[in-house]
Amino acid sequence: MSLLVEVFVRESDGQRRILDVPDDVYQSGGFESWRTTVWGSEFVRSLGARFLPVLAERDLEVEAGQVPEFLREVAVLRAHLDAIAHGTEHPRTVEEHRDGIEVRLRIIEESARKAAEIGGGVLIW
Repeated sequence: MSLLVEVFVRESDGQRRILDVPDDVYQSGGFESWRTTVWGSEFVRSLGARFLPVLAERDLEVEAGQVPEFLREVAVLRAHLDAIAHGTEHPRTVEEHRDGIEVRLRIIEESARKAAEIGGGVLIW
C-alpha cells in the first residue's frame, strides 16, 4: 500500500470534496510504512516538520489556510534530502531511498501548489 496525496475543497456545508485527477497521475506520498519510518521519524521531526509527522498517528489533512506553511515545510525537507535519506529507515541503498523521497516530496509539493491556487487543502492518507 502507499499513501495517497489528494487535493480537496470544502463545500459550503463544510464537507470535504476530493478533486478528481487523471488516471495517469501518480499520487503516491510514499509507502504506508513511511508514516513512521520517514515522515514521522525523529529525524524529520528534528528538522522542524510538524505536518508530515502527523502521519505517524493518523491521516494528514492540511486545510487551505495552512497550505503556505505546509509548502514551507516541504521546501525545508527538500533542502535536506541527503540527510533524510541517511537519517531514516530504509531497505534500499541510500541513493534509491533519497530518490524515492525526492519523488514523493515533489508529488506532495505539486499537490499543495494546486491546492493553493484554488483555495483548497491537501489530504495524505
